[in-house]
Amino acid sequence: MALATVILSSGLKRVMYRSLLKAFVKLAYLREIAASCLCCSNRLDMPLARNVYLGPTCQTSLSQPKQVATKGGSIGGIILFSPCLDWLPAVTRREPTDQEVFSSVVIRDLLSMPMPVSKKPKIAFMFLTPGSLPFEKLWENFLQGHEGRYSIYIHASREKPVHSSPLFVGREIRSEKVVWGRVSMVDAEKRLLGNALLDIDNQFFVLLSDSCIPLHTFDYIYNYLMGTNVSFIDSFLDPGPHGSGRYSIEMFPEIEHRDFRKGAQRKLVSCARFSCGDLVGFELRGYNLRLHRCRNGMPWFAITRRHAILIMADNLYYRKFKLYCKPTVGRNCIADEHYLPTLFKIVDPGGISNYSVTHVDWSEGKWHPRSYRAADITYELLRNITYFNEIVHIASDETRTVTSTPCILNGRKRPCFLFARKFYPDAVNNLLKLFPSYTSA
Repeated sequence: MALATVILSSGLKRVMYRSLLKAFVKLAYLREIAASCLCCSNRLDMPLARNVYLGPTCQTSLSQPKQVATKGGSIGGIILFSPCLDWLPAVTRREPTDQEVFSSVVIRDLLSMPMPVSKKPKIAFMFLTPGSLPFEKLWENFLQGHEGRYSIYIHASREKPVHSSPLFVGREIRSEKVVWGRVSMVDAEKRLLGNALLDIDNQFFVLLSDSCIPLHTFDYIYNYLMGTNVSFIDSFLDPGPHGSGRYSIEMFPEIEHRDFRKGAQRKLVSCARFSCGDLVGFELRGYNLRLHRCRNGMPWFAITRRHAILIMADNLYYRKFKLYCKPTVGRNCIADEHYLPTLFKIVDPGGISNYSVTHVDWSEGKWHPRSYRAADITYELLRNITYFNEIVHIASDETRTVTSTPCILNGRKRPCFLFARKFYPDAVNNLLKLFPSYTSA
């Protein structure tokens, strides 16, 4: 009897051991399949410009990847893996989470409900700054004579501003510390929007920095913004490490990999492509017209009241970015670069322009954009920036895929930029001397 018990016990142990071993092998196999499929999915929705792309391979122990090139399609360079295709079940529609259902109800009603009509619509100029605004005098000249058509809000994150213009006195809102790359930048933007939305007459909301200047007259900018119902947010798909490579699987299922977007990074703006009347490829004296490469920039937006309310109402997508989009080693996710572009790709892709109205020059290829000093300020430089009418994005992966987008407003190709940065405080006197000549239509 004892011997039979021992034999039975050892037999059970062998069965359990085999079961555990099979489960372990199956788990390892599934992990390899997941790795293959993730590598495959990371290259889905890759935009192709004009060239055939043979994508990089993602190696696993299960199979040799196949490279597939597609000409002129919206999906190209997709790496196909037999485990991914052979073992995965057919794609079925995913049931939304409770949070997604609650959020979609609010967003649907916000996008469909009529907005209050203002008899005196205003532009809210929202300044996100560490302290004082060095170009207050320039902005005063820009705003002079247009009282009742604008509002000013200042978020000073480090110190109380010292004002040089009475127009900016008493315009500060309650502010908190802002850390670059963190969600505190988004929090500051929402703080500005919340205060500006309290005024029912504010119909357009423009985010500006302390180094921003206007490029056109007030009337031109006012009519440009008030004459459309779209928001100006840069949002594009970058399949490279500085775009989709920053996506975190923890954002799933509310934010899918294919919807992850970015703004104002790895962007090309071609001086040589603009036209002014009959002048095409216009060459300015002393300036080499070249492609200006942009990278690492927050989307300085100009948005409608409807979209401003939508941003304030959103918690579902904001929370995902707050928790899982942070500057870390290996995946340097910058919340303010990706939150708004991704949000509007998901909830209202047709309601945004996919370009920003604030110009930044990243041609030096550094971590920060080019800064203009007093000696750089010329009439030609400023007028040159106002002529840009095409945005070009370049992917951050090894293909460097280029896509160009004309700046279309109400069916017409228009200049892209209403504002520009980044200007040093010592440039203020030269800018005042040239104002308003460089803003003339």
